[in-house]
Amino acid sequence: MPSNFWHIPLIKLAIPNAKIIAMHRHPLSSSFSVYKQCLPKGHSYCNSLQSMATNYRHYAEIMQHFDEVLPGQILTVHYENLVEDTALYTKRILDYCGLEFETSCLEFYKTKRAIRTPSSEQVRQPIYSSAKEHWRNYEEFLEPVKNCLGDLIDNYESTRLSYL
Repeated sequence: MPSNFWHIPLIKLAIPNAKIIAMHRHPLSSSFSVYKQCLPKGHSYCNSLQSMATNYRHYAEIMQHFDEVLPGQILTVHYENLVEDTALYTKRILDYCGLEFETSCLEFYKTKRAIRTPSSEQVRQPIYSSAKEHWRNYEEFLEPVKNCLGDLIDNYESTRLSYL
């Protein structure tokens, strides 16, 4: 869920060796993706682009804080990097978690298990790249988000590339 990051301090207190993975995504892509979902109660920030942008800014500031106070305890993965080289980043995630790589990790979409997330339909297909820039189709409507997140948008690509 988009708001799980709020629980990191509690998770680390309750389970000190817990592995936390932060999946970052382009600010406009992330904001638009969450905005167009019908999320359950408790996610009222998704009801307007302005509140979505404000929420993303809070997320970015809090995650930066957690990186500073929990050095090396949060693995940062950029969505775009994972899409561009799924095998490499899957191996990095599994290594971080102390797990062995299995080919089935790249064939997650073949599972017969129930999927109960907003992305349940996406989980039933291989990773695809068309969603990376999907927000560009609606860019003219995302001005409130762009205005609020200007510096985060400007810095995102260089930050993402530093994790390659």
